[in-house]
Formats: sequence, structure tokens, C-alpha cells
Amino acid sequence: MSRALLSIAITSLSILHNIASPVQANYAGLVKEDFIKLSPRAGSRLLVEKPKNGKHYCSSEENNVCHTETTGRKPNEQLSCCKNQCRDVLSDRNHCGCCDHKCGFGQLCCNGVCAAVAYDVNNCGECGKVCKHKQRCEYGTCGYA
Repeated sequence: MSRALLSIAITSLSILHNIASPVQANYAGLVKEDFIKLSPRAGSRLLVEKPKNGKHYCSSEENNVCHTETTGRKPNEQLSCCKNQCRDVLSDRNHCGCCDHKCGFGQLCCNGVCAAVAYDVNNCGECGKVCKHKQRCEYGTCGYA
């Protein structure tokens, strides 16, 4: 009885293997073919597109000056020209305080200084959220218990 079950199982597995292998090979070929067509930056929807108007960009020909009439600019921004793009060095995690100064994991750029918002009593959970006197900031919450 057990020999019969074993032979049925082996036969079934060999049939499934013979069917699945060409399907897997075909799929791998299609995926490889599609990815070869892509450029290194294509396909990522997370990349920010270049704005339609050129006012978000700066160049050495313009003395690396960011235009004050930049659309969508907030009143508390401090724009600096970083790699030919205008960046707010007071809140940009990749250009915090100055160009190319990156904040670490779990940090936000708060007024040009990297802050660990999970444990900073002056920036608890977000920039500018101050905990009450003698309250600790834990996991981004004031007085977490």
C-alpha cells in the first residue's frame, strides 16, 4: 500500500515539475526582457518629477540664487541652491542646515537641526511640539506611560 502511494506521489511530482519548469522559465524571460528595456531611473513612481516652471532650479549662471517668487513657497522657508535645485535647509532631511547634510534614521530636520523626534522633548513626534514641564518624550508622545 505504501509503495503504491509513494509511486503515485513521485509520478505526480515529476509531472508537476515538467509542467512548472517551462512556465517559470517563460516568466523569468519575460521579466528579464521588460527590465532590460528600462533605464536605471525608469519605473520608480517615487521619484519626484521636474517642475514645469524652471523657478525651482538654480544654476551657477544665476550666482546660485533661488528666486523669491518660487511658486508654493512657504513664508518660513530658507531656500538654498543645492545641486542646482532650490531646497529649504530648515526642513529638508537631505539638506538640513546646509547642502548635503543628511539627517539620520528617525530624525527630522527642525529649523535646520536634525532632531530625533521619538525622544526629543522640544520636537516630540514632530517639529516644534514641546512636552510640558517634567514630561518625557517617548516614542514620539509626550508623557507616554
